[in-house]
Amino acid sequence: MKFQMDDLDRRLLDALQRDCRQSMAELSAKVGLSSSACHRRVGLLEEAGVISRYVAVLDPATLGLGIEFNVEISLNSQTDEALAAFEKAVNRVPEILECHLVTGGADYILRIAARNIADYERVHRERIGRLPHVARIESSLRLRTVKRWQGYVVR
Repeated sequence: MKFQMDDLDRRLLDALQRDCRQSMAELSAKVGLSSSACHRRVGLLEEAGVISRYVAVLDPATLGLGIEFNVEISLNSQTDEALAAFEKAVNRVPEILECHLVTGGADYILRIAARNIADYERVHRERIGRLPHVARIESSLRLRTVKRWQGYVVR
């Protein structure tokens, strides 16, 4: 069953996506609720799975990860076994930040962060190239991020 949200829930989610470390008092003031009512609503959103976890957004450049790549992967087979083996292997590679099963010319799109071109070449050779059932790898260097993801628009 879909969780039924009202405008207060939407405002809470928007405020939490912008800063999940704010105190309950700050959050409640932003949405116009008492702290106890705000705390109760956030708890209900967590219980319903609308809020699945809280994270810190790190700056890749500060961490020395100066470049990112989108990597399209085509597999040599699309059987359930091949897809499962590939996905299991992907989850063991820490350099793969995201992996999406997609429609179109490729089967998957990966997001990879690297320190530099040599570091990406190492990841390509030692990690991506060794994934099971890979038939084709096509990499695209992200030149510049124009708009970074800031959270979902909750309607």
